[in-house]
Amino acid sequence: MAEQKIDTNELGEKIVKVLKTIYDPEIPVDIYELGLIYDVFVNENYDVKILMTLTTPNCPVAESLPQEVEEKVKSLDMVNDCELELTFDPPWSQDLMSEEAKLELGML
Repeated sequence: MAEQKIDTNELGEKIVKVLKTIYDPEIPVDIYELGLIYDVFVNENYDVKILMTLTTPNCPVAESLPQEVEEKVKSLDMVNDCELELTFDPPWSQDLMSEEAKLELGML
C-alpha cells in the first residue's frame, strides 16, 4: 500500500477554516479576515508554525488568543504540532483587513 500523502495545501485550507472560527473579542470579525495571521508554515512532518500579531501589544487577549489558535490548530487530525510566534513587526493596521472584514465593520 502506498504511503498516504497529505496535500499541504489541503491542510493549509483546513488551518484557515479553523482560524476563521476564532474571533477578536473587541471586533466582531475573525482573526484571519482581520489580517492578524501573517503566515502559516507546514513542514513535511505536519508541524505547523503560525506567525501572527494582535491588534495592539496590550490587547486584553494577548495571553489567551494565541493559546486558542495553537490549541484549535493542534486539534486538526493531520497536524502533528503547532508553534505560534507572536510578532508586532510590522504592527497591525486596518490596511491588513480583508475587504470582507472592512465591509462587515462598515468601513467600505
